[in-house]
Amino acid sequence: MRLLSVAVAVSFLAAVPTAAQARAGTIYYVDSRAGDDGAAGTSADKPWKTLEKVNAADLKPGDTVSFKRGSSFTGPLMLTANGTANRPIVITSHGAGAMARISGDEGDCVVAKGAYWRISGLRASRCRWAGFALRGHHIVLTGVQSDGNVAGVWVTPSGSHNTVRDSTLTGNNRMSVNDEGGDNDSGAFGVLLNGDDNLVTHNTITGSYAKSHDYGTDGAAVEIFNGDRNRITHNISRDNETFTELGAQKGKTATGNIFAFNVVTSSRSRGSFLITRGPGHVVGPVKGTIAVQNSVYLPAKDTIGWSCHDGCSPSILRLRNNVIAVGGEAGWEDGKGADDGGSVYFGRKLVFKLGPKSVKADPLFVSRTDLRLRPGSPALGRGLPLSPTWYGGTAPGQDILGRPVPASPDAGAYQR
Repeated sequence: MRLLSVAVAVSFLAAVPTAAQARAGTIYYVDSRAGDDGAAGTSADKPWKTLEKVNAADLKPGDTVSFKRGSSFTGPLMLTANGTANRPIVITSHGAGAMARISGDEGDCVVAKGAYWRISGLRASRCRWAGFALRGHHIVLTGVQSDGNVAGVWVTPSGSHNTVRDSTLTGNNRMSVNDEGGDNDSGAFGVLLNGDDNLVTHNTITGSYAKSHDYGTDGAAVEIFNGDRNRITHNISRDNETFTELGAQKGKTATGNIFAFNVVTSSRSRGSFLITRGPGHVVGPVKGTIAVQNSVYLPAKDTIGWSCHDGCSPSILRLRNNVIAVGGEAGWEDGKGADDGGSVYFGRKLVFKLGPKSVKADPLFVSRTDLRLRPGSPALGRGLPLSPTWYGGTAPGQDILGRPVPASPDAGAYQR
């Protein structure tokens, strides 16, 4: 799809440090095959060899570290310095071939503790827990790959105002807790958000799915636990157990998270789009979740579009202009129920009250994986006009393909 080509383009453009980067500070080069930690590291023909040399470097605002493509390293890569808003510290790549790969079971593979980093061109694979752990703030992770981890990207409780974009998170399918009893199995996350005010956008997330003693199978493309005001927009999700599940331990919050213009499909035998909780649940209440302009197709029988349980109310979940077609329950609510409107639902059962302009009808997707709308779709012109507050205070701008959102929108992630 078009988003994949965008990610490839971003990765290509990041392959060589730009002239602006070169003027900003010192460029250091790293090559696991031809490098030498005794070298100066400041030219491509005299690169460093190991991550230990990078970890020990006294990086300054405006500096760049460029990894030779085709290199392979044992982590962790520890990014502890601080850049500035005008002079971030840059991690990039150079040369031809596959992204430089960091793996290892000693810890999380890439750990960014500092502030104002721009990280691209790396692959984190088969790490102890997280491929990329964002512990600092104002970190931009773009055009990376992460696979085979418990969490492809983990934004820790201290991580805030970070961005994960244009990246490919594939097969992060391991459980960190997987034992009998206790209702505590955990893992298989594409992105795990424990921090506040982060943006996850224009990523492709697939295969977040693993066997679980407690749940049979489990996993999520984007899991939010104790994280507030995160925005998850314009992502492609395929074959994950759940697109998103939200929770908060007692005394903490997961308030005001927004999901917009995401496209969710799956060929698995079970799955869901969104799971959230009211005050009666052990990890509730999760307040102020908004799901708007998403397109979802989960054809298997054991599926659910959205679930708002243990005391659902409009303060828990608000939905607008979604297209959700499933083989199971299109939506489920208890209590006072969610706040719904402008949507198209299709499933064996709807255990909720349809809101204004919402209908139960076949949305007429182009195919099982192409969720654009065919002529005559009931989703065309179905959406309600929405103010910027529905999108986190900014106008929605564009749909999943970059097309403008009209004043009278279609339901779903694709606009005419």
